[in-house]
Amino acid sequence: MSELVTEKDLVRARGDAVFRQHLMTDNLERLLDALKRLRNAADPGPESARQLREGVDLAVVLAERLQKSVHHRGPQAT
Repeated sequence: MSELVTEKDLVRARGDAVFRQHLMTDNLERLLDALKRLRNAADPGPESARQLREGVDLAVVLAERLQKSVHHRGPQAT
């Protein structure tokens, strides 16, 4: 998923647990990629440090929600 989340995506995610999980996973991956780029920036400053902290906090929240989603749905057939 290369685009930002749309209203249509949010509506669908409310009613489709599998889509919601994919949406959260894709966005967690995008967030982690952005954090890596920010961490490796040539000129890190106080604003970058603040953004890194906020990004890490958000990544933790997304990861926790993904874990709860997987545990709530139970084991998946392979």
